[in-house]
Amino acid sequence: MSRKNQNIAAPYIKRWIALILVLALLGFLGYTGVRVWNFYRAVNGDIPAQLPSEEDYPVRGVDVSYYQGEIDWDVLGADDHVQFAFIKATEGSIHQDERFTENWTNARNAGVYVGAYHFVSFESSGETQAENFISIVPKQANSLPPVLDLELYNEEVILNPPSKEKVHEILDAMIEKLEEHYGVTPIIYTSSNLYIKYILGSYSDCDIWMSNTSCEPLADWAFWQYSFNGYLPGLWADDIPIDLNVYNGSKEDFYKQFGLSPDFAVYRKETSE
Repeated sequence: MSRKNQNIAAPYIKRWIALILVLALLGFLGYTGVRVWNFYRAVNGDIPAQLPSEEDYPVRGVDVSYYQGEIDWDVLGADDHVQFAFIKATEGSIHQDERFTENWTNARNAGVYVGAYHFVSFESSGETQAENFISIVPKQANSLPPVLDLELYNEEVILNPPSKEKVHEILDAMIEKLEEHYGVTPIIYTSSNLYIKYILGSYSDCDIWMSNTSCEPLADWAFWQYSFNGYLPGLWADDIPIDLNVYNGSKEDFYKQFGLSPDFAVYRKETSE
């Protein structure tokens, strides 16, 4: 192409590029606007709660504590009822869930990928809370990262929530100690409002486990807790509900993201401390 023709074509190329960029931006804003509008309507009860389809979210799991009582993990883990479970280990600097070790061991033996979660307290330091967690949660291959459960847990805290600086002080200390011990970055569990208040703009290295029983969260999430009222086989009583969750990706994504072996019998560096 001659220099003259190049000079003639250049403005048209620039216009086409600009048009494509504008259309892409409008498409993105339209998609985002629809999601925000659906989120608002779902949260306010104007439309039914959205449930994640098994086709879109094939990796499904639960989170449990002593509240669920004795669990038959062989039944719960069979027939792809669940592929993963987050199990409550500790709370604050002292409390340890009475069924943690039982749930952790039996779930792993049933071929369920497990992770332990810690209920964060605002009354004690991040260092002592991390030590409490480390004292009970083993370091084992084919496990999910530790989870820091961030909630406002009683009326006093709800009425007088901690400052962002206070929350970050606790989380920073816990993340540092848990990363040092387990060699992975913890996951943060929270709700939409607390994500905006305490997490947004920080902790970009942490995967987010978002709780929203109305619709898919707007934030970039790795796990979505979409129900508090699941009923699955394997629970000791039919009237005891269990929290239901999904992973944001395929089974292959799940294995790759968390360094898991698809063959649960294979352990790369099985250790327990």
